[in-house]
Amino acid sequence: MAFRLSLLATGLTAIATAQMAYAGDWPGPVRALTEQGLEVHGEFEAPSGLTGYAASHQGREMTVFVTSDGNHAIVGTMIDAEGNDLSEAPLDELVRAPQEGEVWQQLEQSHWIQDGQPDAPRVLYTFTDPNCPYCRQFWEQVRPWVEAGEVQLRHIMVGILSQNSPAKAAALLGAEDPEAALHDHSSGDDIGPSAQPRDIEDQVYRNNQLFDELGLYATPTTVFRHEDRLQRVDGMPEEARLLEMMGGTAP
Repeated sequence: MAFRLSLLATGLTAIATAQMAYAGDWPGPVRALTEQGLEVHGEFEAPSGLTGYAASHQGREMTVFVTSDGNHAIVGTMIDAEGNDLSEAPLDELVRAPQEGEVWQQLEQSHWIQDGQPDAPRVLYTFTDPNCPYCRQFWEQVRPWVEAGEVQLRHIMVGILSQNSPAKAAALLGAEDPEAALHDHSSGDDIGPSAQPRDIEDQVYRNNQLFDELGLYATPTTVFRHEDRLQRVDGMPEEARLLEMMGGTAP
């Protein structure tokens, strides 16, 4: 699964981004839709004299096309004579790409344990529960790339599977050497739950919140960049998917 798999179409001309003109400058139909809860992310040029708006409502993406006189709007997908979807590229550029950038920033700012060289050219974030056997399998599966310095895994420690998962996650985050502690734990030397300072426990709590906010449901869940877009893998990846995540065959 991916956050989005679509790519930008060439030739798209965005004449505004999410930082658009004030809502008062929008045509009446668009203002009316925003009053009903529509969020406008950007404006783009559309065929036949129409002006397009990339928008969303309660997580659902949509395009709005306004007639040249500004008096009427059509909400939906535009198709050309060859059957090409002309709504997909604007949504990709003006809605999804900025949202993915925000997600990546949230991952960077979460509380994670580095697994691999700091200068590894490829970085992946993976949500890891200390009681998750598949997280250990995934850790073992990626050793060739990590140990070769090609991939750095950033384990966002969560506590969701068992009653003592939060305490174990906190023990790993609060260890004197978290990377070594995670290595020992994943190798079979199971870490025990232990009391940690309040700020460390809060790190686990905030990681759990991020897990929920992103709508995730499994550990490990791994997020990585592929062709400048975010990709997401729930659970253990199949072989072909693993090679895509790692950027190639094992060294």
